[in-house]
Amino acid sequence: MRMHRGSSKEVRDGPRASESLPLSAPPATVVVDLEITRGRGIEHRQLRVPPGTLVRVVLRESGCAPEGSAVLHGEVPVPLDLPIDRPMRLTVVPTFSGG
Repeated sequence: MRMHRGSSKEVRDGPRASESLPLSAPPATVVVDLEITRGRGIEHRQLRVPPGTLVRVVLRESGCAPEGSAVLHGEVPVPLDLPIDRPMRLTVVPTFSGG
């Protein structure tokens, strides 16, 4: 006769350990540090956004024009449609000027 794990005929020494792992909740917000180049200076801004927010949305919320900006993570360009899932430091370089 085969007994399965939940059989009432099984001898138990104590409570069994749970087989399900605890769920870890994602962070409520992610910190994004922006370094916006302006002429010879750099303007620093920090935003807290929900995980999954696109770089494009972060730029709009910071007052930058996404379509007129190049965005770098370190020295690597990142697409505007990149979802932010962890704290990041981004450099924003405006690619056009008025006049």
